[in-house]
Amino acid sequence: MDERNDERIIRHYDRQAPLYELSEWPLEVLFFKKWRQRFLGDLRGRVLDVGIGTGKNLPYYPKDVHLTGIEPSERMLKRARRRAAKFGKNPVLVSGRAENLLFPDDTFDAVVTFCVLCSVTYPILAVKEMYRVCKKGGKIIMVEHVLSKNKLLALVEKLHNPITKGIFGFDVTRDTADNIKKAGFILFKDECIA
Repeated sequence: MDERNDERIIRHYDRQAPLYELSEWPLEVLFFKKWRQRFLGDLRGRVLDVGIGTGKNLPYYPKDVHLTGIEPSERMLKRARRRAAKFGKNPVLVSGRAENLLFPDDTFDAVVTFCVLCSVTYPILAVKEMYRVCKKGGKIIMVEHVLSKNKLLALVEKLHNPITKGIFGFDVTRDTADNIKKAGFILFKDECIA
């Protein structure tokens, strides 16, 4: 494991925590809010939110979901705890990394990531861990940055990637779809199936 890179990522998100939501506000309004409503509103049972961050997904989970959130940045977790209280939610929020989920096999009915695989040190290992802790027949929902197949858009992503990586901590040039396949998944349209 590359502990130096993990620590760098954690320090970055600790620094970003106070301004994180403001910096993502335009994307939240244009895209993320409707995606959260679409993908999270029907979940049931035990759900793991990997990289829960400041808890922006919390308002969109049904009240009867038994939610666990994992996040390496303590400052982000602190904000997630405040958001949970604000929305009357009672999730289990723990510090941890996507690549090393400290849960038994087949624990969760659903596993969720929202823009996580672009910032973890080992995305393939993270996907394998999500699959391991998800029950057979469960759902793994990943809303992730992907390198565009459109050559012009891919060029734009590559040109601005040093900025997004330096300021926001994520790499938009990762081939997330390929990483998911390397982890053993088959991609079917916008869904991944094992």
